Amino acid sequence: MYLDALSFLEDERDAWRPFEALLELTDEQLEAPVSAAHGWSGRDLMVHLVAWQLVSLDIAKELAVGESSPTAARIDADWDASGDEAVNAGIQAEWAGRPLADIRDAFRQVGGELRGFLTVVPESRWIKNAEFQRTFTEETLDHYEEHRADLDAILAAAGS
Repeated sequence: MYLDALSFLEDERDAWRPFEALLELTDEQLEAPVSAAHGWSGRDLMVHLVAWQLVSLDIAKELAVGESSPTAARIDADWDASGDEAVNAGIQAEWAGRPLADIRDAFRQVGGELRGFLTVVPESRWIKNAEFQRTFTEETLDHYEEHRADLDAILAAAGS
C-alpha cells in the first residue's frame, strides 16, 4: 500500500521501463507469435498493456474532476459479466486493424500520460482511497509483473 503518490509513480515508471525494449524490435519481430508467451506476439503484449493503461488513464481523468469513475464501474461490470478471457479477446479484436506504427506511438506515450494525469488527481481520490489505489496498482505494477515472463520470452525469441 502506498502512502504518497510520488512513491507509486516512481515504482510504476521503474516497472514499465523494461517493457520499452519492445519498441526496439523490428515490425517482423513484433508480429511473430512466441509459444513461450502463450502464443502472443510482441504486438499482442503491447496492445494488451497499453489498452489497460488507457483504461487507467480514463479512470484518472474522471477522478481528476470527481469522486467516482464510471469507467471503473463499467470495466468491473464487464469483467464480472464476461470474464477475463472475453474482455482481453475483445481488446485484441478492437486493436487488430490498427497499424503497428499507431500501436508503437500509443505504447510510447500512454504510460507517461497516465503518470502525468495521476499527478493532478487529488491523492484523496486514489492514493488515500483503497479501492482506486488497488485499481491503479492492479492495472500497472501488478499487471506488468504478471507479463514480465511474456516480455522476457518475446525478447529472447527476437534475440534481444
